[in-house]
Amino acid sequence: MAFIQDAGIKLKSFFVECVRVVRVTKKPTSDTFKTTLKVSAMGIAIVGALGFVISLIATLIGLV
Repeated sequence: MAFIQDAGIKLKSFFVECVRVVRVTKKPTSDTFKTTLKVSAMGIAIVGALGFVISLIATLIGLV
């Protein structure tokens, strides 16, 4: 029974923390969103290009 009470207390505490975080956050400005989008896209492109180069090198060497 104590386990259920502890779980309930932890769940309530988690919910309270989630509500607090949502109240503190705010919607990003258009410029901030665009900058974040550009940086994320560049990161994805770099990781993809790196994976392609590694795959190409492995194919040329004959590992794959």
